[in-house]
Order: sequence, then C-alpha cells, then structure tokens
Amino acid sequence: MKRFEELKTLVMDLESDFEKFYDKKNNAAGTRVRKGMQELKNLAQDIRVQVQDMKNKA
Repeated sequence: MKRFEELKTLVMDLESDFEKFYDKKNNAAGTRVRKGMQELKNLAQDIRVQVQDMKNKA
C-alpha cells in the first residue's frame, strides 16, 4: 500500500504543473509534467511487478 500512496501523491503533486501547462501555456511546466508522467509510469510498473510476485507466491 505504501507504493500506492506514493502514486497518489505523485499525481496530486503534478496537478499544478498540468494547470500551468494547459491553462497558462508554461513550457517549463510541460517539461515537469513529462518527467512526472515518466516517474508515474515507472512506479506503476513497479507496482504491477510487485502484485504479480505476490499473486504467484499465494
């Protein structure tokens, strides 16, 4: 569950950068969004692997 909390926190942290990029056309915020989305992807993959490992051990 700790990893899931990290995932939720990351999404919430990106909210202001999404607003800055889409509403205010701030390109630097777009870079932060892309970086954050990559971290989100990696974290999601880690969670998938962890769940699969736990499922296989059961």
